[in-house]
Amino acid sequence: MSDYVLSCCAACDLSPDWVKRRGIEYIPFNLTLDGEAYYDDMGKTFSPRELIKRMEEGAEAKTSQVSPGDYEDYFRKFAEQGKDIVHVSLSTGISGTFQSACLAATNIMEEFPDRKIYTIDSMAASSGYGLLMDYAADMRDSGLSAKELADWIEENKLNMVHWFFSTDLTYYIKGGRISKTAGTIGQVLNICPLLNVDKEGRLTPREKIRTKKKVVKRIVEKMVEEAEGGINYTGKVFLSDTDQDLGAQVENLIAETFPQLKGRIARFDIGCTIGSHTGPGTVALFFKGKKRED
Repeated sequence: MSDYVLSCCAACDLSPDWVKRRGIEYIPFNLTLDGEAYYDDMGKTFSPRELIKRMEEGAEAKTSQVSPGDYEDYFRKFAEQGKDIVHVSLSTGISGTFQSACLAATNIMEEFPDRKIYTIDSMAASSGYGLLMDYAADMRDSGLSAKELADWIEENKLNMVHWFFSTDLTYYIKGGRISKTAGTIGQVLNICPLLNVDKEGRLTPREKIRTKKKVVKRIVEKMVEEAEGGINYTGKVFLSDTDQDLGAQVENLIAETFPQLKGRIARFDIGCTIGSHTGPGTVALFFKGKKRED
């Protein structure tokens, strides 16, 4: 095993069992629901499915990034064990948590001058961020040093392709990603926006598609266009959602379209941090493919 820690934020939307098995450490995010405080800790103390249920009933969800002080406490426990750290943060296009991690890392390295903390902006979100972490765990296990792994992550992070769609525009309107007028028209016309994460790590609307059936088809078409090897893709596929039925439709169509995968598609919940902004009716698809250029 490596002599350093591979670390991320809970917003990578994997599961506690998955990160434990892969030897990945994580720091929880903060969430309030109707003013009551919770942790986004990959569902250990509060289920993402319960969050979506409460939001559908009208509860107001808010998130806050991890403070530099919380990061210092988190990093310090590894530094005290004599461990260096490779920490990968949620995209700066979505959150300011990377800046908090960088500030904390500087302070901890001053406190422990023999330790090195590499902080990396994932330019990723949800289980696409998780996909990057899973590939990073593979590279760590292949024998890369902490510095070599940090360099590998920087070089390969934009090859983690993210596509999202949502069938409920309510929370995109609330969050200001879609204007109230456009959102109202979209809901009347049954429009399901198709979005991706761009090269700056921002969630970016790309296409307006009418009906759930068509957007399910389109998101899989995007994978055909962009995955390594097209329909012969054999890499990892991660799928996360706040709607299990829609997620299953996407999963089944991927399995039909990509015969070399032989059904190897990992399914996760969209976690509380990301889910509080996307809301119900969201499905997100992640795979390794063409480097993001826009």
